[in-house]
Amino acid sequence: MEENSNYQKNLKEFNKDIFSPSVFALLTMVILIGMGEKMAERFLPLYLVALGGGAYSISLLNGMDNLLSALYSFPGGYLSDKLGYKRAMVVFNLMAMLGYSIVIIIATWWAVLIGAIFFISWTAISLPSVMSMVSKIFPKNRRTLGVSMHSLVRRLPMAIGPIVGGLFIQLFGIQLGIRIAFSIALVLAFIAILVEWFLIPEPTKENKKPIHLRDSLRNINPYLRNLLISDILIRFAEQIPYAFVVVWAVNMNGITPVQFGILTSIEMATAVLIYIPVAFFADKFSKKPFIAITFGFFTAFPFVLIFSHTFTMFIIAFIIRGLKEFGEPTRKALIMDLAPEHAKASTFGTYYLIRDIIVSGAAFSAAFLWNWAPQANFIAAGIFGIIGTFYFIFFGKDLKSITSDDNV
Repeated sequence: MEENSNYQKNLKEFNKDIFSPSVFALLTMVILIGMGEKMAERFLPLYLVALGGGAYSISLLNGMDNLLSALYSFPGGYLSDKLGYKRAMVVFNLMAMLGYSIVIIIATWWAVLIGAIFFISWTAISLPSVMSMVSKIFPKNRRTLGVSMHSLVRRLPMAIGPIVGGLFIQLFGIQLGIRIAFSIALVLAFIAILVEWFLIPEPTKENKKPIHLRDSLRNINPYLRNLLISDILIRFAEQIPYAFVVVWAVNMNGITPVQFGILTSIEMATAVLIYIPVAFFADKFSKKPFIAITFGFFTAFPFVLIFSHTFTMFIIAFIIRGLKEFGEPTRKALIMDLAPEHAKASTFGTYYLIRDIIVSGAAFSAAFLWNWAPQANFIAAGIFGIIGTFYFIFFGKDLKSITSDDNV
């Protein structure tokens, strides 16, 4: 009887968290921005080639994405702590709109790179604000669920956007199709600003000193450091082939843009199906096994790409790519668990600052491996994944395994 009462109480609290106005506003914003972004983002390498750029422009774009993600992460966290997550997210959306406008107005490959400075790292600069908002909305014992809800909903536009973008390209050609997609993204970003401004409540003001980079670096404790090292190696496995996957599929193996959009939808559908059950068990049990399994799927994907020459084989590869999201919300929740209570957004931003600065080196150099041979690119990525996975298995720690005497 008492167990049933506790269940009813937990269910009531769960519904209160999930269906609150703040969560509705957050998830609506994520869908609007994500839909606009993902209609064109996956096809930018093809757009660069169509505008006269080559493999090095693709590598430069991907390297910029990682480097800007790094450079934006700390100021994103700093602004979130200083302005509050509501005002910070409005600022970040305005930046993305400026980038979209540049690409729409100027149809050259270098304009894409300039516009990308403002829009391609929207996720990185806004993520500390989003994580800060999640940590305020959801209680600590359901924080992984909150992160998972954000990640799950974020995958919906990631699944639908590339199909819509692929249709635009197939109907209007690469250049006009991409510019149409960015025009729609501009409108959706503006609507997202209205949602943020009118529906997201003002965060509670706290009297605390501004967090500086030096202080945030000190907040990267030994447990976070071991997670960070393994995460860097795993992101090498992800980012070395990342920008070239669409080129490998469409230009080298005859996959159509619409088929590539479908592959992305398969990837996202796979991720969505596993998010909630993984979040439930990760909050209830240890997070470490789920993160280790995730790193294993990151490692497998580039190896499977080597043998992907048909649409069927690409489906298998993209299912594996979707499974790499198995414990991604769990990893983000672990970062938030290990970060100090008074500086979660800035510590989260600093973690990504360090990670993505280092990983950007791999992204910038990926074109050299690609020009040598696509298979060399994929094999190098897989080797980094193997090293990162085993490093985390041996040295990674879960919060449950850390004694209460540790100050994290």
